[in-house]
Amino acid sequence: MTHPVDVHVGKRIRHRRWMIGMTQQQLADKVGIKFQQIQKYETGMNRVSASRLWDIADALEVPVSFFFEGLAGEAPVTGAAAPAADLMADKEALALVRSYYAIPEAQRRRLFELAKVLSDAA
Repeated sequence: MTHPVDVHVGKRIRHRRWMIGMTQQQLADKVGIKFQQIQKYETGMNRVSASRLWDIADALEVPVSFFFEGLAGEAPVTGAAAPAADLMADKEALALVRSYYAIPEAQRRRLFELAKVLSDAA
């Protein structure tokens, strides 16, 4: 039986890995385990130990607290941060963010300015 916290942490691992374009194999190599173990963590099938979560956070370049953001026990997310929390569940938004960061910086700034103009016009 999976625990909801383990499932949540696993989803956060998967989303962060996907956001930075890292495969399960690449993450496993960085952490020093087999990719099948990453699969089990991401589904919540296996619980991630504290030291392993520390290593995963380091490999994914996020603080350990990142994996617990959005749990029901936390204070509700309000204001400008609320829509960002929902983006983690939207595959289209995640794909857009990944594509955006794949664009060279100078062109990315121009695209960002264009998006601001278009959103102000809407």
